[in-house]
Amino acid sequence: MSLQGKTIFITGASRGIGREIALRCARDGANVVLAAKTVEPHPRLAGTIHSVAAEVEAAGGRALPLQLDVRDESMVKAAVEKSVAAFGGIDILVNNASAIMLTGTLQTPMKRFDLMFGVNVRGTFACSQACVPHLMQARNPHILNLSPPLNMDAKWFKSHTAYTMSKYGMSMCTLGMAAEFAGHGIAVNSLWPRTTIATAAIEVNFPQQILAASRKPAIMADAAYAIFKRDSRRHTGKFYIDEAVLREEGVTEFGDYAVTPGARLFSDLFLE
Repeated sequence: MSLQGKTIFITGASRGIGREIALRCARDGANVVLAAKTVEPHPRLAGTIHSVAAEVEAAGGRALPLQLDVRDESMVKAAVEKSVAAFGGIDILVNNASAIMLTGTLQTPMKRFDLMFGVNVRGTFACSQACVPHLMQARNPHILNLSPPLNMDAKWFKSHTAYTMSKYGMSMCTLGMAAEFAGHGIAVNSLWPRTTIATAAIEVNFPQQILAASRKPAIMADAAYAIFKRDSRRHTGKFYIDEAVLREEGVTEFGDYAVTPGARLFSDLFLE
């Protein structure tokens, strides 16, 4: 199954995993909506919706760059309407936009608490709510939330309760919406990496040695691509791990995904 002609709406698509998913879909000739806040180059972080749009077009896809703050309901609705007007519908929604602050309760300003819940939970819910009516009209529609398996062990909360709650909020959207929209044939799944992924979030929030012990974002893009091709009526409500998805697809060699070939990889949060 190819994604040619399918429309993929990706939040946080100006860099990192969102960008990689966009480029992977573009190689099939997909229509890619690049919905993110960055429209002007950042002094420290590479990528804007416009630079990624050029890459999508070069890879063989069609791009629609849209500035979007996923916390803003009116902006979300307008972005979805523009996407449908441009491409005739929406087939896949990727809730990739995320905010992170790995701090304890006393060290987490309420402004950052609100940001994490606004982007991670509210953004996922708002974008899903806006896209679902269009996904109901699609063949093999998918929502993919980049969030972890739900694990209520206190060790995943004690050092960064606010962040964990916000990411688990995205995963609870997966759990609830998968059941809610199963009758409409909409797959709602989560995808999480086995190892840390070399993104700006890792670079800023973790020591340099962890970045070196990470995998490239391409592994998440390849796993997402594999999920998009699965039957939406049969594969829903899952909490996928990138490496496991690719092993199911017959991949056995993962060395090329490593930032540092041969290095011992660092396991991501929320996984045993």
